Amino acid sequence: MYVEVTDESFEADVLARSDDATVVIDLWAPWCGPCKTLGPIIERVVDSTEGNVVLAKVNVDDNPRVSQTFRVQSIPAVFAIKNRQIVDSFVGALPEAQIKAWVNKLSPAKSQADLLVENGVELSDESLLRQALDLEPGNVKAVAALASMLVDGGRGEDALALLARIPETPEIAQIAARARLGLNSVANIESEDLHAGAIDELTMLLDQVKGDEIARQRYLDLLAVMGDDERVSEFRRKLGSRLF
Repeated sequence: MYVEVTDESFEADVLARSDDATVVIDLWAPWCGPCKTLGPIIERVVDSTEGNVVLAKVNVDDNPRVSQTFRVQSIPAVFAIKNRQIVDSFVGALPEAQIKAWVNKLSPAKSQADLLVENGVELSDESLLRQALDLEPGNVKAVAALASMLVDGGRGEDALALLARIPETPEIAQIAARARLGLNSVANIESEDLHAGAIDELTMLLDQVKGDEIARQRYLDLLAVMGDDERVSEFRRKLGSRLF
């Protein structure tokens, strides 16, 4: 499995995703013979990491900005991105054994804390997530999973205290927003009724955001829980115009 990345989705699908996992980005084109050789191999190898490494593919003909970002001179060109930084790369269609060795370097063995997180999420077991945090207090996946569970249980303040341990990402911002807004179910944030109500409230809050910190935070929280709703960018622009 892989995600097809465009100039427009590069920020979310590659850079933001690299905060949580290593992203391998394969830059290719339909006319490129070596790209056709490499593609199935790298897909197979990355799939074998079971999600530890994420594969993103970019057609450079259709997405020139991404190509320019990496200063690509020949393809296939493959880059590994972690925490928004290039950590490794290669050019050309390498043999499968070499690609496997290259990807394995990017996919270290799971720690005991990682295994506890996986089981804790699968079983909805708070105690397993807390055990993971005893081993690794800054384990991002454990913090996010436990905080989400706490919000679902109506313990928003506890969730916010926990989230303060780690840097904010879009996922973390959404969990924190749910905690402050009292949205105790992930399903709630996907409902059309919630989004319609949020739009009405965002419109009302626009007149308050400049001088009222509480109103401004609520405005940002509503945007966070709306996720990728196409109206979010419009309301971010409106916020900027009121603040500056």
